[in-house]
Amino acid sequence: MNQSKVRRIVGKYEIGRTIGEGAFAKVKFARNIENGQPVAIKIFDKDKVLKHKLSEQIKREIATMKLIKHPNVVRLYEVMASKTKIFIVMEFVTGGELFDKIVSHGRMQEDEARKYFQQLINAVDYCHSRGVYHRDLKPENLLLDASGNLKVSDFGLSALSQQVQMYALIYANPGGKVELLQTLMCQDDGLLHTTCGTPNYVAPEVINDRGYDGAAADLWSCGVILFVLLAGYLPFDDSNLMNLYKKISSAEFTCPPWISFKAMKLIAQILDPNPVNRITIPMVLKDEWFKKHYKPPVFDEKDEINLDDVEAVFKDSEEYHVMENKEQQQPTPMNAFELISMSRGLNLGNLFDANQDFKRETRFTSKMPANEIISKIEEAAKPLGFDVHKKNYKMRLENMKSGRKGNLNVATEVFQVAPSLHMVEVRKAKGDTLEFHKFYKNLSTSLQDVVWKTEEDMQEMK
Repeated sequence: MNQSKVRRIVGKYEIGRTIGEGAFAKVKFARNIENGQPVAIKIFDKDKVLKHKLSEQIKREIATMKLIKHPNVVRLYEVMASKTKIFIVMEFVTGGELFDKIVSHGRMQEDEARKYFQQLINAVDYCHSRGVYHRDLKPENLLLDASGNLKVSDFGLSALSQQVQMYALIYANPGGKVELLQTLMCQDDGLLHTTCGTPNYVAPEVINDRGYDGAAADLWSCGVILFVLLAGYLPFDDSNLMNLYKKISSAEFTCPPWISFKAMKLIAQILDPNPVNRITIPMVLKDEWFKKHYKPPVFDEKDEINLDDVEAVFKDSEEYHVMENKEQQQPTPMNAFELISMSRGLNLGNLFDANQDFKRETRFTSKMPANEIISKIEEAAKPLGFDVHKKNYKMRLENMKSGRKGNLNVATEVFQVAPSLHMVEVRKAKGDTLEFHKFYKNLSTSLQDVVWKTEEDMQEMK
């Protein structure tokens, strides 16, 4: 590799490829220069945050993640800021989303589903013990590490109990103004009052907008997830939102016959539309089906919680800023460390696997020059109805026609693996996952001459 190329450094981290993208933030793979540790860094643009009045939500997300230190929750390491950006440095989880596992393999056997459900309940129970309610639990927010252990992520819609809000406020601003988490949704009745989350996983009391108990609402979402793990499909689903809400409000669902009676009984107790009658997490922990092969989590949480940097990242003073180098203007060089990190189980053979069905991202290699690859993708995408936006060796493809979940947006980036070899990542940035797979199949047909084929591949095609 050409070592003279400029690297992007933020503080003590070398920033790499984009591994996730939302409306207001990007998640980048990064490496700690001091110890080589891989991390994920969530990057917010300060101007966008202020323009859309997201400061309090981001402060809440940071404070929440700092309060939670559990083996089944994605860990937050530190928070930094430059003059223009906010950086949340988090644990890098390599095993993908539980959502991808469900979509690609379908329903799970009960022992496997139970293991994930046990880890989910462990994490949620711990969060609730800290006064933290997630409010957006779904398979897309459940990640898997290299060992197949579940990690709860994305606390962007979380809420804190009133007691924990005051603790966080005082801790972050001792003796000062109480303003860190003012916008949290707890009112004097101790209930939450903001309707949020993903419709199919939301509890009926959240939809009814009369205030709800965060713990009971989170457990309902866990029940929906357990149903999906065991059945392979959603218990409540309808293209019409009002019909969907009616089904949820009356708990109108039927368990498939392959689910055992004991599992059905637990699901029915969790998916009780009346939160007063709904089973609680302490009751779930004593359930006969749940307890089979149960292993309580073992972990150390002695580290002190310091929330000083939550406010500091929003201050304009250069005293609180880290140095940020400019991003390079040529294909990002990818070293062996990053290649290995992209491959599940550290198996490089998976990296160039042709079987990419039902993923939110896919990759292929090419021996073409980077400029030609970009041009070929643009030529293939436009006839499919996509508007193309290019910046250096990155592209955003936006479908002008709205789909099931809005306009499908696809992000692509070209990386240099070797002087004559590039890797191309094609990733869903926004929209429906199944629509992304349909798009990629059409795109790949048009890129047959771009993809590098080994001699073995050529033999298989004959």
